[in-house]
Amino acid sequence: MVSVLCWAMLAPPGNSQPKRCLNISLLGYNTEPMRSVLYLMHPSKTALRALLIGCTLFFLVGCAIQPSRQEDPWQSMNRKIFTFNEKVDTYVGKPIAKSYIKITSSNTRLMISNFYSNIRLPISIVNDLLQAQLEGAAKNTGRLVVNSTIGLAGIFDPASELGLSLDQTDFGVTLARWGVPQGPYIVLPILGPSSLRDVWAYPVDTYFLNPMSYWVRANNLRYRAEYLPLVLYYIQLRASYLNAESFLSSAYDPYILMRDAYLQRRNFLIYHGNTPSNLIENQLGPGNSQVDVEAILARQQAWQKQHNAQGNARKTAVPKPPKNAAKVPPRATPATPSSSTVPAIATSVPDPAGS
Repeated sequence: MVSVLCWAMLAPPGNSQPKRCLNISLLGYNTEPMRSVLYLMHPSKTALRALLIGCTLFFLVGCAIQPSRQEDPWQSMNRKIFTFNEKVDTYVGKPIAKSYIKITSSNTRLMISNFYSNIRLPISIVNDLLQAQLEGAAKNTGRLVVNSTIGLAGIFDPASELGLSLDQTDFGVTLARWGVPQGPYIVLPILGPSSLRDVWAYPVDTYFLNPMSYWVRANNLRYRAEYLPLVLYYIQLRASYLNAESFLSSAYDPYILMRDAYLQRRNFLIYHGNTPSNLIENQLGPGNSQVDVEAILARQQAWQKQHNAQGNARKTAVPKPPKNAAKVPPRATPATPSSSTVPAIATSVPDPAGS
């Protein structure tokens, strides 16, 4: 039926048939009247093709949703890239983010974050439409209009007070809603965690849907100043993650923690905040449902104890005097009463975790 409708929409009326079109009939009935009625309105081929693509996307959205799975066959390579990204962040990203926080106030950073969240809303709006999420598209459109006008170009967020919360999504989520499988988990240099499906969100969302990319292509300023909005966005984004570093550094395996957090976040976006409980329980994927969680927790606790013990050893270690240092007689220390419990209490208080 869909094939017959496509032929009827694209074929011209009359007895002449296009060279690339077959004379298709459904159950012996001629489709000539259908094509004649359609062409009474004289629609353009561009409009018809757009309508056809829209109908196709609507049917594709109805396919089975492909959630994020914990498929990591390239873990060896991913860990090397993860280590490289950590070093780049330690020497470049983190110092810049800390300097940015020192020279800006919390209110200033909030307004900058609101501005970039607002200017990137077309990414979510278009992907909501591609996913047939009309409610999300309407909410994000209303949010864009309110914050761009009353919110003074988005530096304020009155839309949230009106109940128009952000419905964030991207092209990777759109592909998942269309039934495209995730593929292996990958770690990209500089960009961080992704997958073979989600990696397509970078060219599509960044180049075609992000208004900042149009600004960069439309301007050729001195010293490449047109890139400053993008640079400021990434600095603001990195600064927003500084508070989560202590949690990541205290993990037994930061790579596994980052991977699991990323995949759980993707499922949250794919199901628009309503991730099925069975998917959460089977997050480790088929064949891994018998993972001993208690053993993982025991390894995490053992790692924390070892980490704390190393920190205590560094604190209590007495530095060695230099070789050429002059000998100084030891100072006389006042005697401590035998009833004093200060030394015992001081040595029994454990250091805080992660020190």
